[in-house]
Amino acid sequence: MQAKEQTQQAVQFQAPVKKIEADTWPVDDVLALFDLPFNDLMFQAQTAHRANFPNADIELATLLSIKTGGCEEDCGYCPQAARYDTGVEAKKMLDVREVLDAAKAARENGATRFCMGAAWRSPKDRDMEKVETMVREVKAMGLETCATLGMLKEEQAQRLADAGLDYYNHNLDTAPEFYSNVISTRDYQDRLDTLGHVRSAGLKVCCGGIVGMGESRRQRAGLIAQLANLNPYPESVPVNHLVQVEGTPLHGLDPLDPLEFVRTIAVARITMPKARVRLSAGRRQMGEAVQAMCFLAGANSIFYGDKLLTTQNPEAEDDRVLLDKLGLKTRGKVEAKAGSCN
Repeated sequence: MQAKEQTQQAVQFQAPVKKIEADTWPVDDVLALFDLPFNDLMFQAQTAHRANFPNADIELATLLSIKTGGCEEDCGYCPQAARYDTGVEAKKMLDVREVLDAAKAARENGATRFCMGAAWRSPKDRDMEKVETMVREVKAMGLETCATLGMLKEEQAQRLADAGLDYYNHNLDTAPEFYSNVISTRDYQDRLDTLGHVRSAGLKVCCGGIVGMGESRRQRAGLIAQLANLNPYPESVPVNHLVQVEGTPLHGLDPLDPLEFVRTIAVARITMPKARVRLSAGRRQMGEAVQAMCFLAGANSIFYGDKLLTTQNPEAEDDRVLLDKLGLKTRGKVEAKAGSCN
């Protein structure tokens, strides 16, 4: 009962996000999905996936760190926190030309969305103009644009919207009752406030979390319940498998069972049937078989390229080979084929 009350309290948003009078997905109901026999869970996830994505296409997104290291936050998973000795050096923000070159390469490799990430607690006003230029120029290339810059004020979210940003990424990371085990420099409401500002500005939301940080299955269910009970739920839901980095507080944990990760993907698909569920960090450690099960469970987006901010990711050629093996088409190719029939 306490977990449900925490869920209800945490989904209170600023307009225009609608107040939820009762949870669409109570934590107990989400946990019941996790507890299903594996085949039954996968069947439900596939049914939801096929109903909402009949093309069964995979979205390719590329993530570039435009400002690396030196973050003042204490997120226990993050090698970019200045307080941890992880070998990640603080660097200045990239020049606009470097970002545009990376965006062009991503587009040529088949990506349809280009995400720009900065290791900030929140952007300073002096940084905003440069980021806005990046957004406008990347958008002009025909790519969808996404940014993750930390917490936003209302006016900052509106400036990004005015520049043409499509998505803003701001993850909830974990369930509210587990949050203080991972982060102390901001609280859960800070994250919800930023999402409220993003929605108020008319931006689409990219919001997910990280599993394998020592949380229980109930707490994983609590994270999914939080996401599914946002009104509306995120258009894009990245599900990250913790990449343990030496020097961070979460290094040395027992790794999450791969099938538990697949279950998390499946539950996300069932509870947020129209969202792009993104198979994000940690793919390098999974191997082809686990990734294939994630696609079967309803994942239909991946980060594509050799690096996610500061952690390694399967190379683009490896991804193409795997998608070919599975007979999966990418979003751009499906749309191009559909367009040719008109």
